[in-house]
This record gives sequence, structure tokens and C-alpha cells, in this order.
Amino acid sequence: MNEVRIGIIGVGGMGSIHVGYFPKVARLKLTAVADIDPARLTATVAKAPDVKTFNTGEELLDSGLVDAVLIATPHYFHPVFAQEAFKRGIHVMSEKPVAVTAKAAEETNAAYEKVKGRVVFSAMFQQRTTASYQRVKEMIAAGDLGEIRRTNWIATDWFRSQRYYDSGGWRATWGGEGGGVLLNQCPHNLDLFQWLCGKPSKIQAFMTLGKYHHIEVEDDVTAFLEYPNGATGVFITTTGEAPGTNRLEITGDRGKIIIEPGKPVEFHRTTESVKHICDTTTQSFPTVTRDKMVIDVGGKPGAGAHQTITENFVAAILDGTPLIAPATDGIHSVEMANAMIQSGITGKAVNLPMDREGYDTFLKGLVKNSTFKKAEVKSAKVDMAASFK
Repeated sequence: MNEVRIGIIGVGGMGSIHVGYFPKVARLKLTAVADIDPARLTATVAKAPDVKTFNTGEELLDSGLVDAVLIATPHYFHPVFAQEAFKRGIHVMSEKPVAVTAKAAEETNAAYEKVKGRVVFSAMFQQRTTASYQRVKEMIAAGDLGEIRRTNWIATDWFRSQRYYDSGGWRATWGGEGGGVLLNQCPHNLDLFQWLCGKPSKIQAFMTLGKYHHIEVEDDVTAFLEYPNGATGVFITTTGEAPGTNRLEITGDRGKIIIEPGKPVEFHRTTESVKHICDTTTQSFPTVTRDKMVIDVGGKPGAGAHQTITENFVAAILDGTPLIAPATDGIHSVEMANAMIQSGITGKAVNLPMDREGYDTFLKGLVKNSTFKKAEVKSAKVDMAASFK
């Protein structure tokens, strides 16, 4: 095989973004799309006249027209179609999150293990391609920062209007999306958080449901994290503040790294181990000497980052190239979101790995007991490309 025939399931939101740049990806051919809304299919054919359209994802998977599929449906269907694709030997690229619950992600990973080596399973975690995050990943792995002691991410630049939430009946509901800012906007932040700093062992969250919007799920979260080595962290996010902030600080025994999209990475590196100074100095108020390094490696990723992940997906299929974002990693960000939601609602800290079966039951209870009524959805089209500007 010297070309990958790909289909897209779900072209109403992010799926439409992928349709736009697919022709630029070498050795990739868009052959089929599926959506339950005929109008979306018509709009897609206007952009890509040669594609075959289907009313269901199953029809597309059974068509024989695709070697790979990109899943861009509402969240609950991501693991469903991934597992159906695996059964047919079809490669999978999943939009974020890979699942709504860690239990569903775990089941999908188990299904993938049965076809691993024959099928490629990647996630659209395009922010992993950002040069600043990649450089910091290398620095941490090389030990430049020393043992991590504290993490702090303020991710409040996800402002969304009520119009956005009213644009789809599934948005911002327990039954349609399984959560709010944590499941929709923050999978990228949470993926990067654990990718760079490691997985936390305990989470306590303070969370508000519908604080800034008429929705039933979370739109404001402050979470406290504990790590196996005793390090601590804070994660703050919301869709209701403007102007927002996107600032990640990682403090270690040899200094502090600061990452803000669009700015150079700052590394305040101490000349000695902070612990060593603390334990051995004869001074009560010692000065910790440090050097400031400014590392200009690039800014915020745009829509082109999606293309980079897709090119890597194609290379993994055709050449065996290692994946930038293996979808099996997606369980970690999902579990962090699940833990924050459960902790925020119950008021109790959650240990990780969490009781995944228990959370699944907990979420089903939220869905079953929901009395929330969404506003009638008017024909509201969301320009997803605007979120990358």
C-alpha cells in the first residue's frame, strides 16, 4: 500500500476542519464521510466532490472504501467507532477525548491490544507538536529541571459564549458530552500536563456547574494534584473568563520552567540543587543563584498542527514511524477529568488510578437524574477554525 484511503465519521464540527487540509497531506486520500445530518454531507461534498457519503458510521466502515478512519463525532461515540474499526482491521485516528470515561478508554485500549501491530491507533493531540512543549519534554527527560516539586497551570483562555453551548443539543450535557470544559476544551491541557509532568496520584477539585452559562456541566474548575514523589500541583480552568491566561509553570530541584503560548520558554536554572543548598548552607537567608535562559522555539499551534499529526498517522501506517500521540495515552487525560468531576461534585479527594467502574456508574446516575432543559437549538453554526486563531 502506498496510499491511505481515509474516511471521516462526523463532519459537523472538527470533522469539517480535517476535510479542509486533507488534500495537503501526502499519500492520503479522503474517500468517504458519514454524518447523520444530510445537510452536513451536502456541505462536505461541495468541498470534496469525489467523496462517497454515508448516513451512519457503520455503513462507512463496511463500505470497503477506507483503510483508516478519523472519528469526529460527539464524545460518547469515539470509543464505539474505534472498536468497530478495529474489528474490521481499519486504522483509527480519534478526536479528543478518546472516551468520556476512563472505563471506556480502558476497554478501547484492550480491544486495540488484540489488533496491535496490524492497526495504528492515534489521537488528535495536536498540541504535542508545539515546539515549546516538545523542548520542555526533552529538558525534563534529560534531568535539566531535576525532580519536579510543583506544577501550576492556569488555563482560562477557553472563553465560550452561550451561543456556542446552544449550537448543539448534545453540548454541555451529561448525556451528550459527559462533562463540560474538562471533557471538551481541556483534554489538550490535561494530556500535556501528564505527558510533561507525569500522572498524579490524587486529585481534589472545587468545581461549579453552570457558573457562567446556562448549562448543567462544569464551566469553572480549580483542582489540587498530588504526585507519587510528593510533588503538588494546581490546575485552573474555565470557559467564562476574559481575558484568559494560558501559563504553565513547572518547578523542580534545579529551577523553574515557564511556558506561555506565543512567548519564548523561560528556564530559571539554579546553579546548584535547591535541596542541597537547603540542607547544607550555614546561612538562614541564602540567595539561590540562578541563570535565566530564554528559549525561543515557536508559539501557539494553529490548524497546521492537525496536519502534522495526520501526516504522522499516515507515516505510521505506511512506514512504521512512531506516533507522536498514541491514542492509548488518551486514558490518562480522561481519568484526570473524571477524577476532577467526581471530586468536584462529591467534595471528596480521588485517588488515581480511580475506581473506573464506580465512576462509570456515577456518571450514568448524573445522566439518569438530570432534569436540565436546554434552550431550543436554533440553526447555529460553529466556526471551529476560530478556536485556532
